[in-house]
Amino acid sequence: MAVFVVTYGYSAEPIDLNMVRPEHRVWLNQQLEAGSLLASGPMVDRQAALLIWRAESIEELNQLLDQDPFEIAGMIGERTIEAWNPIFGPFKE
Repeated sequence: MAVFVVTYGYSAEPIDLNMVRPEHRVWLNQQLEAGSLLASGPMVDRQAALLIWRAESIEELNQLLDQDPFEIAGMIGERTIEAWNPIFGPFKE
């Protein structure tokens, strides 16, 4: 399986994100337990997040990300997915 780095740029206000965040985190935890999500968290100085995933393909990951409650609620204004080759650290193959 390949490793991918995903960035979310939020289009919603923080107060609106907070309303959906509990459901989003339950979904993320399910993906973590399934072994698809490797790490995630919000950026400190801007309305964005970084997520690291393991998937067979970008297409498969796109389909999975479409199920994120933030995506379903229309709160992600920009989503990028890039293949990543971790050489050192816990995410290397």
